[in-house]
Amino acid sequence: MIGRLKGIILDKQPPAILLDVQGVGYELEASMSTFYQLPENGDVVTLHTHLVVREDAQLLYAFFTLSERQMFRSLIKISGVGPKLALTILSGMSAEDFTRCIMDEDSKSLTRLPGVGKKTAERLVVELKDRLAKDDAIKLPGATDKIERQANPVNDAVSALISLGYRAQQASQMIRNIEVDDKSTEEIIRAALQGGTK
Repeated sequence: MIGRLKGIILDKQPPAILLDVQGVGYELEASMSTFYQLPENGDVVTLHTHLVVREDAQLLYAFFTLSERQMFRSLIKISGVGPKLALTILSGMSAEDFTRCIMDEDSKSLTRLPGVGKKTAERLVVELKDRLAKDDAIKLPGATDKIERQANPVNDAVSALISLGYRAQQASQMIRNIEVDDKSTEEIIRAALQGGTK
């Protein structure tokens, strides 16, 4: 239905983006990997999208690259992985690390992500290993494609964790448990997600 949108960013509060496309405001949800590649509010951006239609809502998910959207689509085909968990996976681990875990059959590392239990991690490995090996379109850009933000990484990380479903107190505690010096917001979030529990 809606595969791509080009418009002006009106607002962005992880994981939500409000995009003005010729006067129509589209509400989108995005992974942190996409979020940190976005330009500033008021700038024009082109995003690849995936529409999810439910009985109670129509949700648009946005991705900076086609390969990230392809990974998202592959994830939601796996039993037990819905769109929200797929975004959490793409937010909590770099594409490079995720691909390594799948190819090395390292399901233990995947279980550190919130919402990913042992059975789900094993399903991810079994169902994605062959696809990753065969389909170059699924492979996401690695760490070299990150764009660092200089605002307030700790506050931004807390806000992002709250948006992902954690209570404010939990989000703050998760970040207190990690070393944040010289880390970008994205690195802080990933470290918190890998070490935190809901």
